[in-house]
Amino acid sequence: MSSLIDSVNPWLVAVGLNTILLGLAWIAPKKLLTPAGLFHAWFLAILIWVTLGWQGYAVVMFYFLVGSGVTRIGMAQKEAEGIAEKRSGARGPENVWGSALTGALCALGVGIINSGFIVPSPQFLVPNLQSLLLLGYVASFSTKLADTTASEVGKAYGKSTFLITTFQPVPRGTEGAVSLEGTLAGIVASVAIAFVGWGVGLIDLLGVAWCILAAFIATNLESVIGATLQSKYTWLTNEVVNIFNTLIGAIAAVLLAWTWITIIK
Repeated sequence: MSSLIDSVNPWLVAVGLNTILLGLAWIAPKKLLTPAGLFHAWFLAILIWVTLGWQGYAVVMFYFLVGSGVTRIGMAQKEAEGIAEKRSGARGPENVWGSALTGALCALGVGIINSGFIVPSPQFLVPNLQSLLLLGYVASFSTKLADTTASEVGKAYGKSTFLITTFQPVPRGTEGAVSLEGTLAGIVASVAIAFVGWGVGLIDLLGVAWCILAAFIATNLESVIGATLQSKYTWLTNEVVNIFNTLIGAIAAVLLAWTWITIIK
C-alpha cells in the first residue's frame, strides 16, 4: 500500500487528500479548527506530505487528533473555572503555527536535502543532517503533545498545583504551574508520539529516547518561561511560547543525538 502511495505524484496526493479532509472538517458538527485554522492546517498538511510523505503526515495527524482530544478533557469544569482554551479548544491559525512551525521548518529542510538542492559535503559540520532534522521533527511534536497533555490534564485533574520556579501552591491554570498528574500524562503523551515516529520509520529506538527526554526538558523550560517572562511581555503570547517550546524540544533532541554520536565515535 505504501509503495503504491509513494509511486503517485506527492503533490497530487497531498492536495487531493487534504482537500477532502478539509471538506469533511468544514461540515462536521464538532469543530476542531476555526475556518481560518482549517486553511492553514490544509497548507501545513500538504507541506508535510510532500516533504516527508505519509510517514511525517502520520506523526502530525496523531498530534492533532490526540491534542484536540485532551483539550476537551474536563471542558465543562475548565470553562466554569475560566481556565479552558478559547473557542472551546477549536484551533486557529495562530495555534496551528505555534504548534507546528518548528516541525514544518524541519520538514522543509528534509525536503530541500531530498531535492538535491543542498548536498552536504563529507566535511560538513553536522553528520547525517537529514536524520537529525527528522529527529527534530518528531521531537517538536513530542514536545508539543507533552505540553498540551500536561497542561490540560493538570487543569482538569491536578490535585496539587505548584509554580515551577518556587514550588508554592497556585490555582490550576496559572501560567508556569505544574502538577504530578499533568507531568505524568505529558510523559505518556511524549512516549506515545515518539513511538509513532519510530513505527513509521522516521527515527530509531534511540531517537525515541531523545524525543522523550527532550520533551521533558522543553516542557519544564516552557513552564519556567510562563512563570517568569510571559506576564512581563505582551508579545510573549501562548502561541509564541509554543514556538519556543517546540524549538527547544527539537534542538535538545538533536544536541542529545549529536553528543551521543560524538561520544561513541
